[in-house]
Amino acid sequence: MVDGIYNIGVGEDVTILELAETVMSVVGFAGRIAFDASKPDGTPRKLLDVSRLRDIGWQARIPLREGIAMAYRDFMARHGG
Repeated sequence: MVDGIYNIGVGEDVTILELAETVMSVVGFAGRIAFDASKPDGTPRKLLDVSRLRDIGWQARIPLREGIAMAYRDFMARHGG
């Protein structure tokens, strides 16, 4: 066992737009996404180095879209409508 706290990633980069579109698709939202170009657009890349995780034998088993869908189903089961 490795001690410490880890910010876990999967070694793949996803843009905010890609993430928003994935969430929209999962929840069935048919609206549009609008960005405010007058505001800063944040850090260009947020890719985490996962080499230490791989070194201890860990890798993600659930793809992002599937994880979002699981979390959404759980939320709806608990608080849904």
